[in-house]
Amino acid sequence: MPRRHQLRKLLQTPGIGAAARGVRQRRPVLPTGFADLDRALAGGWPVGALIELLVEPYGVGEFRLLLPALLALDGDRRILLVAPPYIPYAPAFMRHGFDASRILVVHCRRHDDVLWTVEQALHSGACAAVLAWPGAADMRALRRLQLAAERSDCWVVLFRPSRSGRQRSPAVLRVMLRPGGRSDLQVRILKYRGGRPCSVSVDIGAG
Repeated sequence: MPRRHQLRKLLQTPGIGAAARGVRQRRPVLPTGFADLDRALAGGWPVGALIELLVEPYGVGEFRLLLPALLALDGDRRILLVAPPYIPYAPAFMRHGFDASRILVVHCRRHDDVLWTVEQALHSGACAAVLAWPGAADMRALRRLQLAAERSDCWVVLFRPSRSGRQRSPAVLRVMLRPGGRSDLQVRILKYRGGRPCSVSVDIGAG
């Protein structure tokens, strides 16, 4: 497909980033920007691992939850958003000193294209973070993404409907998000490899 060839060419552009090779022996973490959540996650969001955020409807504050970590990422590589349900508000990034030109948004016609795009981005090493909204995803496709994530140094987050929590997943971390009172977001850790399920209330207005 022409669109796929264009994306591959962009991700391979010199200067955007160098591919990370091999599986990491120790999984690094990216601080979340919220002390209670960092403690629950043993330091922060796992990097080089597949993360699922289960939320429905979208727009309850999930992007604000990730904003502090996005701001702390390597400034030389792209932030890839694949099939977002809404366009991120660029002025919100700029107010925090974030270069909005680093953000690359890819719109897909099919669910399969979403997963393909994520996998190609992970193999390329061009992105510091890949955030995607795949909708439906079967176990085989998720396993491929988990393996690709393990061979990368990328922060990988899939946003999926809450009902997906009833399905099995190879994701290292699965989190259910629900709105709380005022600016609070209820973060329920359903699965964390090497950790324990728990719930944390996060004030995303303070992040």
